[in-house]
Amino acid sequence: MKKFYTVVSSKKIDDGFLIQLDGKPVQTPLKQDLVSPTQELTDAIIAEWSAQVDVIDPNSMPLTQLLITAIDKIRDREAITKNVMKYLDTDLVCYWAKQPEALAKKQKEVWGRWVKWFDEHFEVPLETTKKIEALKQDEEAQKRTWNYIEALDDYYFTVLHVVTSLTGSIVLALAFCEGDLEPDEAFDVVMIEELHKAEIYDEAKHGASPQEEKERETLKRELQAAFEFIALVNAE
Repeated sequence: MKKFYTVVSSKKIDDGFLIQLDGKPVQTPLKQDLVSPTQELTDAIIAEWSAQVDVIDPNSMPLTQLLITAIDKIRDREAITKNVMKYLDTDLVCYWAKQPEALAKKQKEVWGRWVKWFDEHFEVPLETTKKIEALKQDEEAQKRTWNYIEALDDYYFTVLHVVTSLTGSIVLALAFCEGDLEPDEAFDVVMIEELHKAEIYDEAKHGASPQEEKERETLKRELQAAFEFIALVNAE
């Protein structure tokens, strides 16, 4: 879409700050007004819209996209929660390799830390496996995770949903929402197998393929945006 506006601004309303383009409210795909909860997030979103030149590039506006998701997808919150909960049985950090030995050791050390984190925070241990068959985590773990998600506000819920999808791990997404996992570490945890292969093939010398590099940069950027979104929502 070509850029069609000149001035980006905001208007204080009861629910927060209404984002405006040339004095007209920005609307989400579901025709909801784009309303930010804090001045800090509002300023950051205004900056994203202001930075557009000739063509509006949604990929360069991650905070706007997260806010739109929070506003529009709340209507399907129960369905989204059910989908997110499916990750508990297929969680990345619960499926460890048998071989090669070096990778298996790294997974046990790194992923094991987050399995332990879940146990400490939810007081229910998670099973791990080196088999292909899917696990069925304890019913109490399912219940406590569900209750945690239910208690999240719409903004944290959005971040949980997005980070779970990005990482393939609800455990990592929960830790992310709790502030115990930051973007750079989340990237390293998710990419442990790829980074292990990169060491073997001396990627530092030869470089990754263009597609791999693009996918990694996208993951880093989206994790960082989710982290910033939480910080700006919580800003006073």
